[in-house]
Amino acid sequence: MNLNDTSCPPDSACTLPPGSSAPEIRLQTQVCVVGGGMAGLCAALASARMGVKTLLLQDRPVLGGNASSEVRMWICGAHGPHNKETGILEELQLANHFGNETLNYPMWDHVLYGAAHAQDGLDLHLNAAVCEVHMDGPERIRAVRAWHLTRQCWLHVEAEAFLDCSGDSVLRLSGAPCRWGREAKSATGEAQARETADRRTMGNTILIQLRKIDAEDHRPFRVPSWALPVDAQTFPHREANMKPTGHNFWWLELGGMDDTLADADQLRDRLLALAYGVWGYIKNHPDGRGHEWELEWIGSLPGKRENVRYEGDHILAQEDIESGGRFPDIIAHGGWTMDDHPPEGMMHAGTDTTHYPAPSPYGIPYRALYSRVVKNLWFAGRNISATHMAMSSTRVMGTTSTLGQAAGTAAAIAVQKSCDNREVYTHHLERLQRSLLDQDQWLPGCLRPVPRISRPGTATFSASAGDPEVLRSGYDRPLGDDNHRWDAKAGDWVAYAWDAPVEIERVRIIADSRLQDVKRMPCQYPQKSRPLHMPPNLPRDFRIEVEGASGEWTLATRVVDNHRRLIVWKPSEPLQAKGLRLVIERGWDEDPARRISLFAFDVGLPGETGPLEACDWPQARQAKGGLTA
Repeated sequence: MNLNDTSCPPDSACTLPPGSSAPEIRLQTQVCVVGGGMAGLCAALASARMGVKTLLLQDRPVLGGNASSEVRMWICGAHGPHNKETGILEELQLANHFGNETLNYPMWDHVLYGAAHAQDGLDLHLNAAVCEVHMDGPERIRAVRAWHLTRQCWLHVEAEAFLDCSGDSVLRLSGAPCRWGREAKSATGEAQARETADRRTMGNTILIQLRKIDAEDHRPFRVPSWALPVDAQTFPHREANMKPTGHNFWWLELGGMDDTLADADQLRDRLLALAYGVWGYIKNHPDGRGHEWELEWIGSLPGKRENVRYEGDHILAQEDIESGGRFPDIIAHGGWTMDDHPPEGMMHAGTDTTHYPAPSPYGIPYRALYSRVVKNLWFAGRNISATHMAMSSTRVMGTTSTLGQAAGTAAAIAVQKSCDNREVYTHHLERLQRSLLDQDQWLPGCLRPVPRISRPGTATFSASAGDPEVLRSGYDRPLGDDNHRWDAKAGDWVAYAWDAPVEIERVRIIADSRLQDVKRMPCQYPQKSRPLHMPPNLPRDFRIEVEGASGEWTLATRVVDNHRRLIVWKPSEPLQAKGLRLVIERGWDEDPARRISLFAFDVGLPGETGPLEACDWPQARQAKGGLTA
């Protein structure tokens, strides 16, 4: 092998730039997503599922960002038992419980990889870090250039639309207006803002995971010589935290007084020294607090909370959150507290974080997801258009996943309609909201439109048990005291009937995945209780039957081992049917008496729905600090 040979294969679209020995691969796509954390992955999947050619650049070898095996932060989101984020995030977490029953972190990485790898229309490039942005004038990005670490080449990616889900806002190289740090109260009017602005942020954390052992197996931990010496006097204000159970060590935080980009390497070094010193203090403590635990894993990649945020047509602020965010252009919801960590982190003598109450849910507007200057730039993640105070709530990954799905859907619509990011708001907002609702993204205050041939007055609805009318109400989750669900048992059925045969191109079902259940990855081993591998109320096996013109019922399809909440079945050719029946065969609980539940069941043409309607805003809970991110 000639290591100096930098030539390209004959069928490759690469060239050798002058003065460079590394090949350059030229790629063209319609939507380019930069950053493969939870926001970026959801954005890329959403865009590709809209039928738009999509390319995802991720600068790490795995997807998931702060949720990946490299960092291992919890996916947190809206407080409240039925306020959990759905859509693509719920799909990914259910796929993890289906294929990764022991909740192993490297396998979780590959659940995310598998979702991207298997998605039609999505081109995935790992280990590719964007270094340059090429412009067409001051208002449009033409291309990005990324260095591919393992292929040792440049990727030159041209696209019509670009999404920055990098967290660090790398596409700010376009000149898009950005902000960094904490705003002054005089500028935002926020009650909790500072009197004067500064460039301080929340810090970074290296996480630790532990494994429970028998006390007699305890061996003292040999603290590395380069670790920070820690004793009872080092961090007396954090003594209550320095216990081995109940958390993932999120409070091992530094860097908010520094530049979390320019000082990234030295912050990593300080965090590693801090983490090993703290673990040595816990493990070797004379009171025995660490004797029943051993170090399972310690990270090498710090998880970031904050640095650069973009400016959009709306800058989400504290008052927007506290008032419930009832925006006409709602595209996602939040519900985490405003969880504001002091920039000094571990060096702060006061509390490790301050929780300012926020309602759950509150709405987030589309205008906070695109640049007010660069017309083909969207963003999702902790870098959306928000003040520091608002970002302290929207930064958690349950919320950022839904922001990614919204931004990816919007960018795809812009490509399809040949318009810019602002024109999606001015001309195609209802299409964006309808698309998100159809893909199981909850928009509080918006009722999901039901297809025409499924509505009362067009089709009759019957079931072997219970009242099926809730299945075509447009409510896809419990709200308040109303469950909005149809309860069944194995063998029960629900059916549509029409006076004359109708054409059916798809069947859409929303099943009960128990939004109240915790689906996040664990922070310590063995787990306190073995998780339910799959929600027991989810239908596992079911079949769809079609009634022909002469009245006979025939099998259209059968689904086995279903592990989705949103289930969409499209026949290879449109069906002519006088009736359509869904028969539940069994759930995930072996108990035949176990309730199996659905929230929606309708039939129709893809995208064929009624007008978008408003519904009562769900009663918000006050989100109070619990787990901290």
